[in-house]
Amino acid sequence: MTETPYFTRKEKLRTTEASAYLKFQYGIIVAPATLNKKRSVGGGPEFHKTKSSRAILYPRVELDVWAADQLGGLKASTAAE
Repeated sequence: MTETPYFTRKEKLRTTEASAYLKFQYGIIVAPATLNKKRSVGGGPEFHKTKSSRAILYPRVELDVWAADQLGGLKASTAAE
């Protein structure tokens, strides 16, 4: 039996954890460097930047919303656009 990764139980994830969560939960492969870039140019999941340490934290719920948007709706065929 495979143990569920610890980051699936955390409410806020650091960048490397967010990357691993998206891959584990949704099969979306996005490198930590890509998340870093998307923070600068836009298009990534919403995040918190702490004032004291400047740490980046992604709320898991925002990762879920972003992943759902990336996956799009279900399709009955490849011809349905």
